[in-house]
Amino acid sequence: MTNLSQNLLAHESSPYLRQHKDNPVHWRPWSRAALDEAASAGKPILLSVGYAACHWCHVMAHESFEDNEVAAVMNRLFVNIKVDREERPDIDQIYMAALTAMGEQGGWPLTIFLTPDGRPFWGGTYFPKEPRYGRPGFIQVLEAVARTWDDKRDELARSAGALANHVRSRLAPNTDIVTMDAGLLPALAESIQSSIDQVKGGLRGAPKFPNAPFMNTLWTSWLQHGVPAHRDSVLSSLQMMLSGGIYDHIGGGLCRYAVDDRWLVPHFEKMLYDNAQLIDLATAAYGTTGSDLFRIRIEETIGWLQREMMLPEGGLASSLDADSEGEEGKFYLWTREELNGVLGEADAARFLSIYELTAPEGWEGDPILHRLSSPELGEADADPFFIEAKQRLMAKRGHRVRPGRDDKLLVDWNGQAIAAIANAARVFGRGDWLELAQDAFRCVAESTVDGRLPHSILGADRHFPCMSTDYAAMINAAISLCEATGSREYAARARDWLEMLDRWHADEDGKGHYLTASDAVDVPMRIRGDVDEAVPSATAQTIRAMLRLSMLTGDDLLYDRTVTSAEAALGRIAQQRYGQAGIICSAEQARQPRKLVIVDDDKKKLVTEANRFPDFLRTDTFLDVGEGASDRVELPGGAVLDSTRPGAWLCIGQSCLPPVRSGAELADLLRRPAG
Repeated sequence: MTNLSQNLLAHESSPYLRQHKDNPVHWRPWSRAALDEAASAGKPILLSVGYAACHWCHVMAHESFEDNEVAAVMNRLFVNIKVDREERPDIDQIYMAALTAMGEQGGWPLTIFLTPDGRPFWGGTYFPKEPRYGRPGFIQVLEAVARTWDDKRDELARSAGALANHVRSRLAPNTDIVTMDAGLLPALAESIQSSIDQVKGGLRGAPKFPNAPFMNTLWTSWLQHGVPAHRDSVLSSLQMMLSGGIYDHIGGGLCRYAVDDRWLVPHFEKMLYDNAQLIDLATAAYGTTGSDLFRIRIEETIGWLQREMMLPEGGLASSLDADSEGEEGKFYLWTREELNGVLGEADAARFLSIYELTAPEGWEGDPILHRLSSPELGEADADPFFIEAKQRLMAKRGHRVRPGRDDKLLVDWNGQAIAAIANAARVFGRGDWLELAQDAFRCVAESTVDGRLPHSILGADRHFPCMSTDYAAMINAAISLCEATGSREYAARARDWLEMLDRWHADEDGKGHYLTASDAVDVPMRIRGDVDEAVPSATAQTIRAMLRLSMLTGDDLLYDRTVTSAEAALGRIAQQRYGQAGIICSAEQARQPRKLVIVDDDKKKLVTEANRFPDFLRTDTFLDVGEGASDRVELPGGAVLDSTRPGAWLCIGQSCLPPVRSGAELADLLRRPAG
C-alpha cells in the first residue's frame, strides 16, 4: 500500500495537479488505489476539484494547501485527493451534482467530503483559512466534519448512500424515449429570449457568461424557423461582449465571464473552449451580416491562438490563468500614464476617442480597456493609426510577466477549436488557418493507441481512457476538415472514431452513450453527460457527430441510430431543470437535417458561394464534375445526382430541392433561413 505520508502529484500529466506537488498536503490523484487507501485506513476522503485557470482555486491553494498548519489537520483527519476537472470531467460532474443536490451553489474550487468508498456526504466550494466572507475558517470545517464522521458514521453512511442514489438517478436515468417534437426548440428559444437583456446583451443580470448553448439555441431557431428576434439577440449579445472588457482588445480572445451586468469587468482566465465557440458563432454571424466587427474579432482571436496557445507538437493549450504576479488581470490592465508612455499623450488621447479605460466602483486593479461606448466599428477602425497603436501596446505588454498557461492538450477542446477554425478558414479563404486546424488534427490523430483517443496529452504523457466528448468533438472536427479540403481521408477517420465510441461508450440497449468508457475502473458510477455546462453536453455533441457523419456518408442506418439516441436523450431530460439546450438543439437538427451536395468544375464557383454562407446545421459534400458522384453520395428521397455538370442539391429532411446551377441561384437559396 502507498505511504499515506506522501504527496503523489509530482508525476501526474495535469499541470494543475503538478502545481500542488510541493504542498505539505499529502495529495494523491483520483484513482482506484487512492480509494482503496481510504478504505484500508478507515478515513473519510477530502476531495478538492479545480482547474489551472481558476482564480479562487489559486487563492484557496495559497491560503490553505500551502499552509503547514492547515495541511497537518488535513493529513491527520482525511485521505486527500486532488482532481483537475478538465482532465476528469466525469468525476467533477458526479460530485458537483452531489453538491447542488445538498442545496449548495456549485463552483470551483469544489471541496467535498466522501465516505471511504467515495460516496459524498457534505461539501462546499471555497473556504478561507480564517473565517470571513460569511464563511467558516477551513480548519473549523475540517475538524467539524471529522467530528461528525466519528460521532455519526453510520448515519452519514446511510445519507451518503441515499445521496449517491439520487445523483445516479439524475446523471444516468432510465426513461422512456420521447418522439422529436417540432415544438421543443421554439418553446426553449422563446424562454431564453424572454431572459435576454435587450440593451446590454446576454442574459439579464450579473455575472454574464458567453453562454454558447443558449446563443446556439437562438441561432438554431433563426436558421430553422426564421425568427428575426432570435437572430438579433445573438448579434447584439455578440456585439456587446466583443466590445466589453471581457474581450482582450489588444491581443484578441475572450475571457471566461464578466462579474458585472455589462461585460465590463472580467474574470481574466481565457479558456480554449470559450474561444472556439466564439469563433464558430462569430463566423455564423459574419455570414449573415458581413459585419467587419465579427471578421476582425475572428482574425484577432485566431491570431491569439496561433501566437500564444500553440503547442510545439501542433495542438492547442487549454487555458491561460487569470493571475500574474499574484494579481488578477494584471497582464491586461493599463493606466492612462502607461498609455501616454507607450503612445505619447496626443496619440493616447486619439486612441481613447474609441477605446476607454474604466475602473468601476469596488474594482481594486488598474483600469480596464474596453469600447462599450462605441461598439459599432467605423472608418476609424480601418485607420492604420489604431492598428499600429494596438501593435505598440501589445509589444509593450509582451515585456510583462505573462499569466501561466495550462499546457495540457485536451482532445475534446481541440476538436471544437479545429472545427471552428476550419469553418472560419472556408468562409474567409484563409489557407493559414486551415493549416493550423490540420496541424492540430494531425497532432491529436497521431496520439491514438490501438485506435483509441486519449483525453489529455502533455508532452509524451497520454491520459486514457478518454471521454465520449473526445470522440464526438474529433468526429465533428474531421467532418469540418473534410468539408474544407474535400479529402475523404477525414471521413474515414471519423468512421474509425465512431467505431471506438460505440465499442467503449455505447449503452446496453443501443440508445446512446455514456460519458465514461466501459473499462474505466475508478468511477463510482457511469454517467450519461446530458447536462450542458459552458459547452453543449456530451450527449448533445455525440448526437450531432453521428448526425453529421450520417449526412456526409449517406448512411441511413447511422441516421436511424442518431434519431434513437436523440429521442432517448429527450426522454431523459424531460424532468431536467437546466442544461438541456444542447440536446434539444441536436435533436432538432436530427429531426430536420440539412445536407448540401455540390458538383463543381475547376472554377469552383458553387463551392466558393457555399463557403460564403456558413450554417452549422448543414453538412456539405463537394465533388468534381464527372467524379462518379452517384456511386459515392446518397441523396434523401431518391433524388438523382447528375455529376456530368455543375450543380447543387440542398436536401432538408427526407426531400431535396431542385438543383441549382449558378452561383447566384445558390446564394439566394442559402441566404434564406428554412423558416
